[in-house]
Amino acid sequence: MSWRSEHIWIELIAGSRKTSNFCWAFILFFGSLGFLLVGISSYLGRNLISLFPSQQILFFPQGIVMSFYGIAGLFISSYLWCTISWNVGSGYDRFDRKEGIVRIFRWGFPGKNRRLFLRFLMKEIQSIRIEVKEGIYARRVLYMEIKGRGSVPLTRTDENLTPREIEQKAAELAYFLRVPIEVF
Repeated sequence: MSWRSEHIWIELIAGSRKTSNFCWAFILFFGSLGFLLVGISSYLGRNLISLFPSQQILFFPQGIVMSFYGIAGLFISSYLWCTISWNVGSGYDRFDRKEGIVRIFRWGFPGKNRRLFLRFLMKEIQSIRIEVKEGIYARRVLYMEIKGRGSVPLTRTDENLTPREIEQKAAELAYFLRVPIEVF
């Protein structure tokens, strides 16, 4: 999602509140809860889940292992729910030609550095760089090269843009900022 005018370009960045993260968090929560209930059922000797007879599972070693997996899964699921509720990674990129300033803002994890705010002068921008790695795990990332400071990623690594989309986005941004494009 973005908003553009003659002098200002604002790009909203989606954070952790994505459909896939909600799906994984639900699946992981209910799956690990099932593992934990089966492990507890094997310890108690009673069926806590009617679909799966717990008498077939001995508490030692299968019940202990299933309980361990259930507890571990609940921890991972709670981590996912926390990142979703805090919306980690969301923010915006604001390019202002009138003021000559680029502002990049992202929400992080709670704590001292919860708000990540970067500010650059537009004259410090060297180029827009596209990094493409094809294969099983294709990765296409857009970077902004800053003189003497390195590169700042502008897209998420899991955004899965097509080559045409990343090229178009890079071309539009490079044209707006009046800088060249580099491809790696």
